[in-house]
Amino acid sequence: MNRRYGFFFCLIFILLLLIFLWNVFTGSVDLSFKELMKIFSGSGENLVLKKILTGIRLPRILAAILLGGALSVSGFLLQTFFGNPIAGPFVLGISSGAKLFVAITMIFLLNAGIEITSLGMVAAAFIGSLIAMTVVLALSIRVRNMSVLVVCGILVGYICSAVTDFFVTFASDSNIVNLHNWSLGSFSGTSWNDVFIIAVLIFISLISSLFFSKPIGAYQLGENYARNMGVNIKVLRIVLILLSTLLSGCVTAFAGPISFVGIAVPHLVKSIAKTSRPLVLIPGCFLAGGTITLFCDGIARSIFAPTELSISTVTAFFLVPVVIYMMVNKKGGAKNV
Repeated sequence: MNRRYGFFFCLIFILLLLIFLWNVFTGSVDLSFKELMKIFSGSGENLVLKKILTGIRLPRILAAILLGGALSVSGFLLQTFFGNPIAGPFVLGISSGAKLFVAITMIFLLNAGIEITSLGMVAAAFIGSLIAMTVVLALSIRVRNMSVLVVCGILVGYICSAVTDFFVTFASDSNIVNLHNWSLGSFSGTSWNDVFIIAVLIFISLISSLFFSKPIGAYQLGENYARNMGVNIKVLRIVLILLSTLLSGCVTAFAGPISFVGIAVPHLVKSIAKTSRPLVLIPGCFLAGGTITLFCDGIARSIFAPTELSISTVTAFFLVPVVIYMMVNKKGGAKNV
């Protein structure tokens, strides 16, 4: 069993390393290994290439890994909360709620001549995600059928998008350009300061998720079982809501809405690792989500370079088939071994 988990994590690390190196060397401006060595050695370095690598490419790569992993873990927590593999930040409208509040905050502050900080973006996204999550939870009380609840979540997302478009209509031209680029989903323009804030927020969320791994594992086996094991269900639910909201809100604040990573990746990790143990799935989802998102971002920025695709376009292309397979082949979840 431990050997299987070790092989699983080694496989993810190797894939992540290979995709990391591919992203370092490729893009609108390709780098050779010789040029890379010159940049790091400081001898005969090209200042333009150094700026591309250290100021643009590396922060973007790290942001893609961190935010992709965060989105995947958020999806796992939501799927645990609702007990359904189709639940995710994008499908349930949580990402759209975050998008709405970030857009409103950007429009009003920029119109007032106030520059919004990274933490301000995260705060706005967190509030929007929390409100959307509250709406979905209120609907879940009345709607017991999970399929209907998912449809309600999609409709909540459409409402948030409609309200966002309404506010964008009254934004200035410069704000519309900023909002349009951000709303498509992209890691472009990520700075080292952004990476630091992302890393701190996600590190806190991941450590907290791992701390609650045993109660989450008990909750997966049913509420009655969890209560008999001494788990405080109300506290655990609040923790799941706050952590999933913070993670998905952080992703939306820095990269815009990214589709299907939070749904498909947890399913893939469960299928490969053949377990539903949170202590394995949480770090597994984080690494796999980061790997897949980095791979999709590499394609988004290099396949038609210098033209860049939306990250959601690429993730949808690769991950929608996984979601369709999940829905068509409704098999039981992995055993908690």
